Amino acid sequence: MIRDICKDEFFLSQKAEPATADDLSVAQDLLDTLSAHKDGCVGMAANMIGVNKRIIAFDNIGEYMVMFNPAIVKKSAPYDAEEGCLSLTGTRKTKRYQTIKVQWQNEQFQTRIKTFTGWTAQIIQHEIDHCEGILI
Repeated sequence: MIRDICKDEFFLSQKAEPATADDLSVAQDLLDTLSAHKDGCVGMAANMIGVNKRIIAFDNIGEYMVMFNPAIVKKSAPYDAEEGCLSLTGTRKTKRYQTIKVQWQNEQFQTRIKTFTGWTAQIIQHEIDHCEGILI
C-alpha cells in the first residue's frame, strides 16, 4: 500500500525500534511507496511512512532492496555530500563514506553482511541515519 510521506521532524528524530517478522507488511508498504516516488526518491526508511521500525528500502543498482535492522559495521574514505529528502525541504550538507560494510537481516530474518560503495553506499547511510533519528 502506498503511504503518505511523514514530515513530522519530532517523529523522524526518534530512534527506530528493532524490526521483527511481524513487520514484513511494513516492508511491502515501504517498497510500494518508494516505487510510487521513484522519480524523485532512491531510498526510504520506515519512519518516512510513519512506522518507527528499523527497516529501509533503496535502489541497489536498478533493483529495490530491503534491509531489516541494518547497521554499518565498518566505513572508510569520508567525503562531504549534499542531500535532499522527501521528508524535509531543500538540501543539506552531510558527511558520508565512500565504502561501508553493512550487517542486516533479509526478509527471512537471516543475517547478511555486504560491502557497498559509491552512490549505493550513500543512499544506505542516509536511510540508516533515519533509523537512528538523525536528520540531515
